[in-house]
Amino acid sequence: MQEQPTARRPGELVFTLILLVGSLFLLWQAYGISGFAGLSSAGAFPMAMSAIMAVSLVVILATVLRRPAPAAVLERLRKDILPATVVVFCGLILVYSLALDWLGFIPSSFLFLLASITFLQGGRFKRALGLSLLSIICVYVVFRLVFQVVLPEGLIPERAIIAWIQSFFAAGN
Repeated sequence: MQEQPTARRPGELVFTLILLVGSLFLLWQAYGISGFAGLSSAGAFPMAMSAIMAVSLVVILATVLRRPAPAAVLERLRKDILPATVVVFCGLILVYSLALDWLGFIPSSFLFLLASITFLQGGRFKRALGLSLLSIICVYVVFRLVFQVVLPEGLIPERAIIAWIQSFFAAGN
């Protein structure tokens, strides 16, 4: 049998509490399906599963609370849970999600890929530029042209460009 650590890991208590609150919310939602109408009612199985989750998490929470708090919480939190790569990518995803509506899919996705690949490759900009261009072209062709997924337009008048291309090829017939 594996020995349990003597101290809690950073974030373990908060994560357990979040899971407990989530399972209690699911139990409440499952109860709202049909209440305690019967064992064969629509909400019986979801209520049973969420109740098992909640009870299990109460047991886990009791175990976690018995362990001493971790030493050097901020340093271990930074090292184990939020390393620099995770923080940088959270920032990049936030900027990307804000820029997507304003710039549109093509420019914001290209800039996101360029920044991400440059960061991950340690500043090799030319290679990141090539990979970003190739990736955005492939994604655009597959999703917009093949599957005809409507992507956020933004600054590039995509519909006008596609209409011009279609009229150009239609005029040739």
